Formats: sequence, C-alpha cells, structure tokens
Amino acid sequence: MKLNEQVAIVTGAGRGIGRTIALKCAEAGASVVLAARTEAQIQQVAGEIKAAGGRALPVVMDVTDAASVRDMVRQAESTFGPVDLLINNAASARALGPSWQIDPDDWWRDLEINVRGLFLCCQAVLPGMVERQHGRIINLLGAGTARPFQNGSAYGTSKAAVMRLTEQLAAETIEHGVRVFGMNPGLVRTSMTEHILDSEQGQRWLPFMGQSFEAERDVPPTLAGELAVAIGSGQYDALAGRALAVFFDLDAMQARTAEIIEQDLYTLRLNQLDGKR
Repeated sequence: MKLNEQVAIVTGAGRGIGRTIALKCAEAGASVVLAARTEAQIQQVAGEIKAAGGRALPVVMDVTDAASVRDMVRQAESTFGPVDLLINNAASARALGPSWQIDPDDWWRDLEINVRGLFLCCQAVLPGMVERQHGRIINLLGAGTARPFQNGSAYGTSKAAVMRLTEQLAAETIEHGVRVFGMNPGLVRTSMTEHILDSEQGQRWLPFMGQSFEAERDVPPTLAGELAVAIGSGQYDALAGRALAVFFDLDAMQARTAEIIEQDLYTLRLNQLDGKR
C-alpha cells in the first residue's frame, strides 16, 4: 500500500475530484482527513472509507478562514498524528463571462477560495512538515494555468497563481525535506463543471465545455486519484515544483528528469524576461 501509515488531508473532499482522491488515498493505506463545507457529503465519504476498512475524519471547515483551517489541522493531528500529505483540491469557478461584465465580488471570491484558501492550508501544515523534514503538498491546477482562459478570468488567473505559488513553496521548502507539486486532473465532470453547464453564463460563454462532454472528451476522476497516490508515495519527488498531469507520459518524464531540471520545463516561466533562453 503506497500511502501506508501516512496522514492525508484532502480539501473539497465531499464530491467530485476531491472525493475520488480521498477514496484512492484511503485505499492506498492513508488515514484521510475530509475537509469541506458540506457536512452531509463528507460524512458520506467517511462512511464509504470506514466501510472498506479505512480511516477517515470528516471536518467541516472553510478554506478561506484562517482559524477554521488551523482548527482542521489540529483535529487531524490530534486524531491521526502529523500530516504527511496535503492535497489542495477545493476550488470555485463562479465568475464567468467577459471581465468587464462580471461581478467583481464574484471574481474576487473565486480568487479567495482558489488562492487564499490554498495558501492558508499550506501555511497551516508547513511548520510541522519543515520541523519533521518530511511532507508533500499537491496543488490542483486547471484551465488558465499555462494560457488564457477566455471568459473565465477569475479561475484562469487563480490557477496561474496556484502554479507560481507551487513553485515558490517548492523552492522555499526543498531543503527542508518537503516536496510541493502542481497537478492537472484534466477536464472532469464534477459539480463545478455541472454548474457551468447548467448556468446561463456557462452556456453562453463556455460552450466548448458542454461540447467536450457531449463528445466524451472528459477525464475520469480516478486518474487524478491514482496520480495523487503516486505523488504522495514519493514516486515523483525528483519533479517537485513542476506541473504533472494525468495525461502526461510520466514514465517518460521521469526518464528525462535531468533534462527537465536543466531546461526548467513544466514550470510557469517567461524566460525572455530573465535572460534565459
């Protein structure tokens, strides 16, 4: 079991990608903290894990509230012990449409959840990880990480920020035995994407999403769960600070590790601005 005796926190664990990641981590032997706002959902996931012989702790919390995040980590540590793996999955994509037409409060709320929430969770677990010289963090990426996400500027901007923060944290913590990764799960049918499909704004401004699902080009969430387990097991530690994706040939990437590091690939870079080729 790849995560045997590890303690893992998964945010947004009540549904969609987070639920699948949590189930896969538990299946791999981890004790899983299910962190989300909706109690009924995380209780159901916890029940599934326990019924299969695993260990789970559902914690109702808000990733944008620092006190709530700290309390969740305290509950995790008091119940299971030190946190080995944090998977930042919670996200929002409510501000849809041309940037000059959307509600700025909706735009900022997406940034709060996707960036501030992720930062608060990292900040809560990192002191212990640094002290123990051990730990891994996986930050989920998405549309907008590497190129503009037309009519989804809040989500796209937030995911580019998540990738840069991933690199920043990786650079700051690698000497302390901590490894931080970006992970792209691909386009997965979740409650968030369903909201986009069902909303007037989503249908008007992001029609490609419905077309992709109709063409069955969506990605099963199990791939994200399996990759999260592989990263959590240390399989890709040499590629920390970089973006991994469920649709990459990761074995080939591993074989090119020296080249990837030397050329600074799979990162968020504007090399022409810093004099690099």
